[in-house]
Amino acid sequence: MGRHARPADQMFRSSFFLLASTVTTAGLSFLFWVVVARFYPPEQVGLATSLISATSLLSYLSMLGLNSTLIRFPAEGRARNGQITQSTALVLMVSCAAAGIYLLGLPWYGHKLLFVRDHAYLAALFVLSCACASLNLLAKSVFISARMAQYNVLSDGILQGLAKLAAPVALAGFGAAGILGSAGIGYAVAGAAALLLLRRRLGFRFDFRSRGTRLREQLRFSVASYVSSLINLAPVLVTPLIVLQKLGAAEAGYYFVAFQIAALLNSVSTAVGEAVFAEVSSEPSRFGELLRRSAKIIAAVQVPAVAVVAAGSGLLLLVFGGGYTEAASGLLRVLALAALPVALNTWACFGLKLARRMKRLIAANTVLACTTIGLAAWWAPHGLVWVGCAWGIGNLAAGLFATVALLRGRPSAPRPPEPDLDPGPGWFPVDTLQLRAVRLPGPTAPDPPYPAAPSAATPAERYRP
Repeated sequence: MGRHARPADQMFRSSFFLLASTVTTAGLSFLFWVVVARFYPPEQVGLATSLISATSLLSYLSMLGLNSTLIRFPAEGRARNGQITQSTALVLMVSCAAAGIYLLGLPWYGHKLLFVRDHAYLAALFVLSCACASLNLLAKSVFISARMAQYNVLSDGILQGLAKLAAPVALAGFGAAGILGSAGIGYAVAGAAALLLLRRRLGFRFDFRSRGTRLREQLRFSVASYVSSLINLAPVLVTPLIVLQKLGAAEAGYYFVAFQIAALLNSVSTAVGEAVFAEVSSEPSRFGELLRRSAKIIAAVQVPAVAVVAAGSGLLLLVFGGGYTEAASGLLRVLALAALPVALNTWACFGLKLARRMKRLIAANTVLACTTIGLAAWWAPHGLVWVGCAWGIGNLAAGLFATVALLRGRPSAPRPPEPDLDPGPGWFPVDTLQLRAVRLPGPTAPDPPYPAAPSAATPAERYRP
């Protein structure tokens, strides 16, 4: 009510800003790769795309499921500062360790990238890029939880894109390292801007006290979310390496550019899913309603977008040069059509996560990873189009599995944890297995008062110290 009033449907607003953030990021990244393709040979682009893909994916893996926990179970009051601080410290440590492990393992899965490990400054640049990308992702989750996704447009979209776009020409003499450095500059600017916005808009202050942060209580959810994300990202991480090793650096560059364009289509379902995840976490009673409405939104946006990209794949790639149009237009058409099964898989997996059916969520992502990686490794020698088919078939199989698992259980609104209250006199448990109770006949003491409802507050006010 009053100044605490929210829009009639916050899901539409959050979806819009999340999609706007993704479109802004993708649009500026599109310009970034256009500049890179003009100033760098395809072989250098192919090497750099593998490194940047690894940076992005290692940052996701470093979340440890805490990005989902910060949205699903936000701490109240001053404890929110401690929750964000501890999550940030843990994610930064894990991201640096994961980057180091990735570099150590290059002889087994990426011997063409060993030049990064052989030069200390390149190795440090790679590790720092992973840390900054992780910080940016965690801040993005905090803004989503606070229903302030518009700040993701500023930090993750505009500032990161412009900072990254300004660097590749100046660093052209450094080859693949120059491309990686340009991306690292973008991550660093976005991370610094996110911290400033958290301080100014949410009153965030670093606080290492652990009381009330809910991180330990929700450890199982965080671990399950992390395992699910790890498996989900495996095909995105492994497939470029398969292309690089079996088809060469130039083909890896063509694959990366086409996949980045298709990723813009896939971002529609992801943005809507994240908005639903935040809304249902705050209003569990609207679970079924919001899940159905999100499916309609995804279909209304996704289908026309797929048709446009599939029909104009050649024109979209033409800005990168004639070689990209000839080598990657067929792949882009396949990846555009694959955006439909990707949307189905994303929607169903968000539903499983909201219903806290984590075992089925992990199983669905396992189907995705095994199918996609297996088919990509088998079909890669036949060309890039076949690799795109592997991606589409893997998402279709996982999406069908997740949808059946979601519908078979007839999901209802996730129930909030019951308060641990003394039931008072006059109650006697008669069925401990079902945890039910009945009122005994006869005179009893009056019922204990109902717990007072929490005071209304905007998300920003809840998190202020």
